[in-house]
Amino acid sequence: MARKVVITGLGATTPIGGDVPTLWENALKGVSGAATLTDSWVEEFSLPVTFAARASTPASETLSRVEMKRMDPSTQFAVVAAREAWKDSGIEEVDRDKLAVAFATGIGGVWTLLDAWDTLKEKGPRRVLPMTVPMLMPNGPAAAVSLDLGAAGGAHTPVSACASGTEAMHVGLDLIRSGKADVVMVGGAEAAIHPMPIAAFASMQALSKRNDDPARASRPYDVDRDGFVMGEGAGALVLEAEEHALARGARIYAELAGSSVTADAYHITAPDPEGLGATRALKAAMFDGRIQPEDVVHVNAHATSTPVGDKPEYTALRAALGDALDDVWVSATKSQMGHLLGASGAVESVLSTLAVYHRKTPVTINLDNQDPEIPLKVVTGQPAELREGSIVALNNSFGFGGHNAVVAIRSV
Repeated sequence: MARKVVITGLGATTPIGGDVPTLWENALKGVSGAATLTDSWVEEFSLPVTFAARASTPASETLSRVEMKRMDPSTQFAVVAAREAWKDSGIEEVDRDKLAVAFATGIGGVWTLLDAWDTLKEKGPRRVLPMTVPMLMPNGPAAAVSLDLGAAGGAHTPVSACASGTEAMHVGLDLIRSGKADVVMVGGAEAAIHPMPIAAFASMQALSKRNDDPARASRPYDVDRDGFVMGEGAGALVLEAEEHALARGARIYAELAGSSVTADAYHITAPDPEGLGATRALKAAMFDGRIQPEDVVHVNAHATSTPVGDKPEYTALRAALGDALDDVWVSATKSQMGHLLGASGAVESVLSTLAVYHRKTPVTINLDNQDPEIPLKVVTGQPAELREGSIVALNNSFGFGGHNAVVAIRSV
């Protein structure tokens, strides 16, 4: 029988909190992290979108100057979140060969790559820094976290666009179930608030253009939704074999009961309008965790606030949960934090874990006029209280390329 996997540590740095306690407090209050960008390049390049959701706490408040110079911002965020999660877990001793890392990103070291390109053009090849490649490579966050922890059991890097952080949890679950690891640090990190990605996302009509009202721009499920808000940060979770956690007397937040990864094989950017791939992912995660529809009480939805993206997720949830969906509380936390791309699934899994642990849900903001074609039971105003007994929360993540990833988190 496969080993049970539990969650024993949480870490995060986000637009609404530089650590987990602050993130959780603000997620319950409905705080927005979106604001107008003050960088000179906004005006220099005449960007059509002039706002984003920046991390609320600079990495420099946690990392040393040397670490800052040797890491891309995405890696900086990863190390900050992972260190918090590791400390939170209380692990003091672990077999390094049985300690692994699965840390994801959607884009990776875009700041390093594009800054180095500017340096090459303006100053020549001799001025390109020797650390450029280790800083820009997508496995930079996983490698840095592995080095920081001394994790010799593997350093994995799922790269599946906006499903990356959730897919990292899927990888970690498999590593522990198979016996290849006893403990896995999983997570996702992203730092892509840069003029080129902003211009590119705006060009494809993916970003909201509510430049006059950033705090209310991300509005999942609203009839007036017009695109997502760029966010940045990282989320990290310590996964542990249950017997390993119990042997050391660990505090256990929840069980990572099931996971799945599927592909739409439909379009490079648009989701399958019938949500077929997402439906298969939801059903597979529930089957993996031996979960019945009536066990599910909460969903942290992908819900990016794009006109074409929100509805297929509802279609998939209805197909997977049937009538039980009518009693499920749904939170769309990107309304507060923006879309953290490859980090979003990890941060939202932190929130899903806390929802199960505290039996209350984050809120969704900016939902003034709910789309009648998406009749979900959305948490607005005040957090919803979750029932006693065994409960399950689902976290959905979908990414460009047709990637679908779902995790199921069960109370203990």
